[in-house]
Amino acid sequence: MPTAPNSEFLRHAIALAVENVTSGRGGPFGAVIVRDGKIVGEGVNSVTAAHDPTAHAEVNAIRAAAKALGTFTLAGCELYTSCEPCPMCLAASYWARLDAVYFGCGAADAARAGFDDAFLYAEFKKDQPERMLPAVQLLSDEAWASFAAWIASPNKVSY
Repeated sequence: MPTAPNSEFLRHAIALAVENVTSGRGGPFGAVIVRDGKIVGEGVNSVTAAHDPTAHAEVNAIRAAAKALGTFTLAGCELYTSCEPCPMCLAASYWARLDAVYFGCGAADAARAGFDDAFLYAEFKKDQPERMLPAVQLLSDEAWASFAAWIASPNKVSY
């Protein structure tokens, strides 16, 4: 259940973003994960430094918080991020089961700075054959083996 937003956590995320740029380490994004009024994970954009297109501030903060808390679910936590999450980071926030997301700049602000996600939202609305990135299903019967193993496994941890 989300708590009332705390501007100080957002200010910290913004400071991380500014420091990331001024230090020359990465892009203008910072994020913190908060639980019970304490920061349990933080991250900055390290896409170019890490040579990792998924190393967005929010994903890095989620990874840090999950590791610090020793869990894959961040229910009971909130994300404060310097900018509205992109589609990948928003999806990661849902998968992490965060209680809330609080952000500073909006998607239009990011687009003005050269970080435009509008094409992704447009792509997702298209039928698969109409998208720019081809995705073709192959070997579906063989691939089902992994799901069959999951269903039969006595050791699975549902998520």
